[in-house]
Amino acid sequence: MLVGHRTWVYENKPVIISTGTVGGPFEANGNIPNDFDILHDNMWLKQDSFEKSQQKMMEEACQVAVKNSSIQKEQVQFFIGGDLINQITPTSFTAKTLDIPYFGLFSACATSMESLALSAFLINGNGADYILSGSASHNAAVEKQFRYPTEYGGQKPPTAQWTVTGAGCALVAKEGKGPVITSATIGKVVDMGMSDPFNMGGAMAPAAVDTLETHLRERNVEPSYYDLIITGDLGHIGRHVSLDLLKKEGIPISEDQYVDCGLTIYREGQPVLAGGSGAACSSVVTYGHFLNQMKQGLINRILVIATGALHSTLSVQQKDPIPCIAHAVSIETGSDMS
Repeated sequence: MLVGHRTWVYENKPVIISTGTVGGPFEANGNIPNDFDILHDNMWLKQDSFEKSQQKMMEEACQVAVKNSSIQKEQVQFFIGGDLINQITPTSFTAKTLDIPYFGLFSACATSMESLALSAFLINGNGADYILSGSASHNAAVEKQFRYPTEYGGQKPPTAQWTVTGAGCALVAKEGKGPVITSATIGKVVDMGMSDPFNMGGAMAPAAVDTLETHLRERNVEPSYYDLIITGDLGHIGRHVSLDLLKKEGIPISEDQYVDCGLTIYREGQPVLAGGSGAACSSVVTYGHFLNQMKQGLINRILVIATGALHSTLSVQQKDPIPCIAHAVSIETGSDMS
């Protein structure tokens, strides 16, 4: 199962039997509205705080994933997920609502693929039959915690990104119909000494390249093995930096093949500066848009590299550099996919 030093190959091929994706009003006006199960027309979702709104979206994504499957919630053994808020409270409170045994994770915006990799690992090793795996974020809640409340109207540089309001969840099973999870490469923390919280893409790009290079080497495949190599939320800046680094490493990858969730979710003209970000960014785009493309037969093999900046409000105040990580999961079309 372990190939090389950091890559798991799932011989039993765990299956994503269903998904649930939820978005906010900004996402409803974006580039892929038809790939969401639920879209809300306001940021509050009839809650009295943005954090509770995020919790509500995570609950909805999990509930939709179960509803879209052929099983009952009581058959799900574990819920594995996380978010960006202090102590991942929205996800933990979601676990309380779901009443399912729970692993809470934090890899910032890389949490989506960390949770999927661990879910597949448990199921591949007969540790469970069904696991819910997901992540969520809320623009206003994250802005308030990591930068400034949106009411301040603070100006941002063009390198800044827009946090996605949404939640994405996958129901991973030992068997069934759907795309299969074939492997995962676990990221290591990469710190290039960058300390600007308004340039997450530039900070995370080296981690994405490190994980991609390791994945290709340890699986002994070329980039062309995949129809798409998808980064989580590098945005325009991080994507260009990572392409330059890949070229320097001699890794042949075409710009058409190399796409980013943060550049896929919003349309041209939306004021997202360098692109989308947030713990929901890679989960909603992967579990919605790209898995729908797989179901339609447009793509067969994808590698999703979710990227995360592991700083906190305290570390930024103390002027520490921003350590980053990237986790990669490969997903391929199942033989009985419908």
